[in-house]
Amino acid sequence: MDLFDFNNNEERAKPLAERMRASTLDGFVGQKHIVAEGSLLRRAIALDRLGSCIFWGPPGCGKTTLANVIAAQTNAEFIRLNAVSSGVADVKKAVEQARDTLKLYGRRTYLLLDECHRFSKTQSDSLLPAIEQGTILFIGSTTENPYASMTPAIVSRCRVFEFRALDTEDIRGALVKALSDKRKGLGDVAVKVDDEALDHIARTANGDLRTAYNALELAVLTTPVGANGDIHVTLSDAEQSIQRKSLAFNEDKYYDIISAFCKSLRGSDSNAALYYAMRLIEGGCDPLLVIRRLITHAAEDVGMADPNALVVAVSALTAFKNMGYPEGLLPLSEAIVYVCEAEKSNTVCTAMERARTDAVQNSDDDIPRYLRDSSYGDSAAKAESKKYLFPHDFGGWVKQQYLPNSLKDRVYYEPSEKGYELTVTARRKKRTEK
Repeated sequence: MDLFDFNNNEERAKPLAERMRASTLDGFVGQKHIVAEGSLLRRAIALDRLGSCIFWGPPGCGKTTLANVIAAQTNAEFIRLNAVSSGVADVKKAVEQARDTLKLYGRRTYLLLDECHRFSKTQSDSLLPAIEQGTILFIGSTTENPYASMTPAIVSRCRVFEFRALDTEDIRGALVKALSDKRKGLGDVAVKVDDEALDHIARTANGDLRTAYNALELAVLTTPVGANGDIHVTLSDAEQSIQRKSLAFNEDKYYDIISAFCKSLRGSDSNAALYYAMRLIEGGCDPLLVIRRLITHAAEDVGMADPNALVVAVSALTAFKNMGYPEGLLPLSEAIVYVCEAEKSNTVCTAMERARTDAVQNSDDDIPRYLRDSSYGDSAAKAESKKYLFPHDFGGWVKQQYLPNSLKDRVYYEPSEKGYELTVTARRKKRTEK
């Protein structure tokens, strides 16, 4: 049967990833931590009580799909804009339309804004009153951290839901479903996909379901029909469709090599770390995974003993993204050697965990009054703010309590006697001698 011999040609012309979008929560793939039975988000959708929110996560993890599910399962209107191509005029038009719908029919309107981190302050300000007044229910979709990339006024009025990259099992299950779905997927096509081909696409999609769908569809469309009339997609076809070769080792060995690479970094063996890194990359592993592990260890295992290790590791990431393979392997190798040969200290990691424990278990926001924002409050509060000792008036440092009273004697970071931390210890000693 011809792949495009369908009654609804317009629908069938859409990419597989678009056709396979879930329309119900039961069909939604992944993100169990926010859409599981009994979860806050699921209850809010079921009761049509979802307020303004922001969906934040990597590409292809279901942000736009979940927004479409919400639109389908509520009685509200649905308007979709893209922050890249939409301006203030588009926002105002959407708000007016939402206001008319609410006034005439009593129905609320969801405004889905893709790439919402690209909205300027002016555009955000034009939307803010409508969110505050409830004229629209805002759903922002972004791959960037909204706390850092969006206007705080918008973020403070939304509940932020963090999406995660899909795991391999979720992606593989979605691909199997697409192969059997006769209405939206490839179920009407005589196609056989080898298990190892499915595994490869699912694993190398890096948690991006859209990428996996596109690779599967490309493999099916470009693989010649065999003598028996079937399309047979092999591992080789899958490698070409997703442009990544299969790992030259099984999954257990893959994790063993990553573990050996990490422990070699920590153990200051640059020879072993270089070997395992090249073994991973030449075996088909994404070099960016190696670099991400390197950056983690630069902060976790080198830390303040040599702060330049983190700078070098991040520079290797930038260089590889700009240079690509194989030229990018050179700065990567330099960074691996640097991190290995640097002095080691995990005091930053220890300090972080101590501070995190107090932040969760013993949180105290009773900040000393002289450290608080002095731009608001009564005259007494402003008078207290004047008790703040400006360090530069005292040569750069002055003794002063910064932690809340209940935590004032806590010590999170304790420098070791290694590398740059010797300088940190000397500076601390010099300050206390003043």
